[in-house]
Amino acid sequence: MNWSTIAFDWNQARSFLAVAETGSLSAAAAVLGVTQPTITRQIAALEADLNVTLFERTGRSVTLTDAGLELLEHVRVMATGANMMSLAASGKSQAIEGQVRVTASDMTAAYLLPPVLDRIRAVAPDLEIDIAADNSVRDLLLREADIAVRHIRPEQPNLIAKLICEDPARFYAVRRYIETRGDPKLDEDLSHHQFVSYGDYERMLGYLRPIGLDLTRKNFRYVSNSQIVEWEIARSGHAIAIMSDRIAGMFPEFEPVLTEIDPFSIPMWLVAHRELQTSRRIRLVFDLLAECLSG
Repeated sequence: MNWSTIAFDWNQARSFLAVAETGSLSAAAAVLGVTQPTITRQIAALEADLNVTLFERTGRSVTLTDAGLELLEHVRVMATGANMMSLAASGKSQAIEGQVRVTASDMTAAYLLPPVLDRIRAVAPDLEIDIAADNSVRDLLLREADIAVRHIRPEQPNLIAKLICEDPARFYAVRRYIETRGDPKLDEDLSHHQFVSYGDYERMLGYLRPIGLDLTRKNFRYVSNSQIVEWEIARSGHAIAIMSDRIAGMFPEFEPVLTEIDPFSIPMWLVAHRELQTSRRIRLVFDLLAECLSG
């Protein structure tokens, strides 16, 4: 290692990365928990040490220069290394206390995780559980969560994934919908029926047409990126929705429809970073989630 070539400190690089990713000095100061003058000084010091201009300043916003863009990926690699160091350090913690952050889809977070909290509280009353209801895939490698409950298997090599169950799912509608629009049948005209789509309706059509459902855009007047909103639209009698039997069973007003179609299978994966599996608190929550969600 040629130590003489390292002419800046990590705080400067960290400030540079925060400004680049948030787009302003004030936003970077907020995410780092420091003052804006501190960010300004650290950026100026980094520019002086490296003898480059990193940002063009236009009013309250900043834009990366060509030199800044060239350095950005290198600093992101440094940030990943710093996160990995934190992961390794936190993995050595043996205390059954502190915070564990679990991320899951909004439907799983709302209806499947709360009962698990009773079990966790009984075993480890000093643990703090932070549940992030998020339908996007949070990055465990960047410490956005400690444990994730996902419906797809992660591909990153540094993650440990455990398939804990495969929930059957099918079409459901409330009695009000069935009385208004009729009980849908696979071999009948479905043009007057409404389905609520979770996410892009074209993707949903791509799943449903191959199983024999002759549907069009007109069958999907309701679309939401929230599973809870999707379910509530169906619950209000506006449409048919796909839901796991486990969650649908919590709502007696729903009835299965289109029962000629075989149930779908929704896998549930429990995921954590490999380094965090040596932490007693993470391991405990991981194991309790696996036990309680296995069905």
